[in-house]
Amino acid sequence: MLRTLCQAGGFVFKNSQRMAPRLCVAPIQQRWASRLPMNTVVLFVPQQEAWVVQRMGRFHRILEPGLNFLIPILDQVRYVQSLKEIVIDIPEQSAVSQDNVTLQIDGVLFLRILDPFKASYGVEDPEYAVTQLAQTTMRSELGKLTLDKVFRERESLNSNMVHSINQASAEWGIRCLRYEIKDIQVPPRVKDSMQMQVEAERKKRATVLESEGTREADINIAEGRKQAQILASEGEKAEQINKAAGEAQAVLAKAGAKSKAIRLLSEALAEQNGGAAASLSVAEQYVSAFSNLAKESNTILLPSNTGDVGGMVAQVHW
Repeated sequence: MLRTLCQAGGFVFKNSQRMAPRLCVAPIQQRWASRLPMNTVVLFVPQQEAWVVQRMGRFHRILEPGLNFLIPILDQVRYVQSLKEIVIDIPEQSAVSQDNVTLQIDGVLFLRILDPFKASYGVEDPEYAVTQLAQTTMRSELGKLTLDKVFRERESLNSNMVHSINQASAEWGIRCLRYEIKDIQVPPRVKDSMQMQVEAERKKRATVLESEGTREADINIAEGRKQAQILASEGEKAEQINKAAGEAQAVLAKAGAKSKAIRLLSEALAEQNGGAAASLSVAEQYVSAFSNLAKESNTILLPSNTGDVGGMVAQVHW
C-alpha cells in the first residue's frame, strides 16, 4: 500500500522503504494579502486591513478593524486586503526610445488600496495587473523621449508614469503613489559613444574656458596699459601746470623784486649825495664791463673817449 507524506522536507514511503525525497510546493501567496482567516463566529480584524465578507456567495460587507461577528456557514471571508503602502518591484524590460535605442530598464512602484471592494472584484490579480500596466506604460513613455532626455528628464518620466497608471487603475480601487526608476542600461556601443561625447564636450568646454581666460587676460592687459597712459598723461599735465605756475610765480617774484629795487634806487637818488653814489656805482660797473671784455676776446671796440670815465659817468647821470 502506497502511503505519501507531503510536508516541507517530507518523504514518500512505500512498503516501509525509503524512496527519493519529494517536496510539496505551496501555492504562491500575494504579497499584500494576508492568509484567509478561519470562518468562526468571532473575528478580530487587524489595523490597516480590510476583510471582504460574502454571504452565500454574494458580497455582504467589509469588516472594519476590531471585533466583528459572522454567521458560520452563511458568511465567509473571501478576500483580505492590506491598506498599507505596497512596494512592487517592476522586472527589467526592454524598451525603444524615440531615436531607436534599445534600453533595459527596471523600477519600483509604490501604491495603496483605496477601495477594497474594487480591488477584490474589479481585477483578478491586482499585483500582476499593476505590474503589467507599469511595464506597458514605461514602454509607451520611453518611446516619446530621446536617449538624452531619458537621463535628463527622469523626474518628469516618473511623474508621467504615475499619472498614466492612476488613470488605468482607478477602476481597480488602487492608487499609485510614486514610481521610481532603479536602473537604465544602454547597449555597450551606445555607452562608448556617450562616453566619447562626454569627453568631447569636456574638451570643448576646456577650450572655451581657456580662450575666454586668454581673452580676459588680453583685455586686462590692454586696460592696464590704457590706465597707465592716462595716468602718465595726467601726471605730465599736472607737472606742466605746476611748472608753469612756478615760472609765473618766479616772474612775479622777480618783477616785484625789481620794482622794489627801482623804488629803493629812486628813493636813494632823491636823498642828499644820491647822485654821486649812483655815479660811483656806474663807474665801477663800467670798469668791470671793460675788464670782462678784455678777458673774453682779443678784439675790442672801444669808444673814442674811453679814458674819460668822468665824462661817461656824467652822461649816465644826465
